[in-house]
Amino acid sequence: MLYKLPSAGFIAMYATLASRDVDCCLIPESSFYLEGRGGLFEFIEQRLKENGHLVIVVAEGAGQEFVAAEVHTVGEKDASGNKLLRDVGPWLSNKIKDHFTQFPKMAVNMKYIDPTYMIRAIPSNASDNIYCTLLAHSAVHGAMAGYSGFTVGPVNSRHAYLPIARVTERPNTVEVKGRMWARLLESTNQPSFVTPPDQQRVDKEMIKDTNKINITST
Repeated sequence: MLYKLPSAGFIAMYATLASRDVDCCLIPESSFYLEGRGGLFEFIEQRLKENGHLVIVVAEGAGQEFVAAEVHTVGEKDASGNKLLRDVGPWLSNKIKDHFTQFPKMAVNMKYIDPTYMIRAIPSNASDNIYCTLLAHSAVHGAMAGYSGFTVGPVNSRHAYLPIARVTERPNTVEVKGRMWARLLESTNQPSFVTPPDQQRVDKEMIKDTNKINITST
């Protein structure tokens, strides 16, 4: 089963950690490859043999270099100036189907789900309603006080006015050498999908970073 989430790797990462039923998470910040030893196809085959099923979560921005190469589009932007992303979900789903059709080692029943509207259609609960009401109250108070170009959000358990320019000055990306991504790899037990030379470099850098850590408490 394949789920596609928006083009932000941290959303797919946190959704994967929250689910605990995901076998593989693909994000833009961590490149992957399909064929060959250590590739995605090999991992899928191995996990299907072990468990009989597999759940993949893929962020919309993942694998864009592969999709763009096949449809021969590079650097296109939408009306707002944002990079135009190709739909990686159906592309990856078809690649997986084609692979197991050409190499019929096992029967694969593939299902592809785009949860965008499923998530939006979920009704809000009481906590959501209260939170949104407080945000609306704070926004109105800020506007009536003469502020502009701001948004409202919780900071240290208090609602604060945040300049939109500061909020949007840099994207929220996943640090692939950070703890949260390491937790995800341990949770899914998926490989890093990097090529062997890169794997050696990443392992050496992670060892160096680990040696620098001073443990002060448990």
